Amino acid sequence: MPDDRDETPAERADRRWNETLQEVRVAQTGAQILFGFLLSVAFTPRFADLGHFDRVLYVVTVALGALATGTLIAPVAYHQLLAGHHLKPQLVQAAGHLVSVGIVLLALTVTFSVLLLLRVATSHWIAWPVTALVTGWFAVCWLVLPSMLLRGKAGNR
Repeated sequence: MPDDRDETPAERADRRWNETLQEVRVAQTGAQILFGFLLSVAFTPRFADLGHFDRVLYVVTVALGALATGTLIAPVAYHQLLAGHHLKPQLVQAAGHLVSVGIVLLALTVTFSVLLLLRVATSHWIAWPVTALVTGWFAVCWLVLPSMLLRGKAGNR
């Protein structure tokens, strides 16, 4: 999609790469902190008291956290391997896909973390509706509102 910027394709790729790095820094930090806390849960005395469902939920949540962290760090590895090969536009596109997948994995990790926490900290019945509300809020903030902006932009043309 063309825009009104006066930049060469190389300048555009550089700008988009820098923008992607800023986005990755925010998401990556959150994923790494959450993953670190998740890893520590297994070493708490209360972990032994978890039932089968909650242990499975914990394993799935840790796995999702690891996948989110790895996916959000991947653009850095791509850059290290591809720097100097004149593939910046392809790198930007691949990094964009990785960030999108990483954000979905991070949202799932947060959702399952909330469910696990609420199941352990409260009565089990409240955990499900609160988790549904958190998931719905993610959907609104991360999907619905940006879609509304795009529709508004398309309507202004």
